[in-house]
Amino acid sequence: MKAALLILAMGGFCASAFAANLPTTGPDATVPVEQYTYSTHLDIAKVISTTPIPDVCGVVPARMDYVDSKGIEHVLEYRVMGNGCMDG
Repeated sequence: MKAALLILAMGGFCASAFAANLPTTGPDATVPVEQYTYSTHLDIAKVISTTPIPDVCGVVPARMDYVDSKGIEHVLEYRVMGNGCMDG
């Protein structure tokens, strides 16, 4: 189980690094990827997209693309608990 979680976490980091190098809109547009922390101030006017949360029991990376109140696009990466954990 620990090995599977480690592989999942490493895959998430690799995917994050790969995704950080891709343009998000337009042929040459680049929006820097921000890493969420508890002190991050969020100014979300409109959510453009979010990644689906997988059915695994563990912490997984997630991403949200959004526009702030000034019309500036942001990409936010954060960690969430997967949807695969059962109670009891």
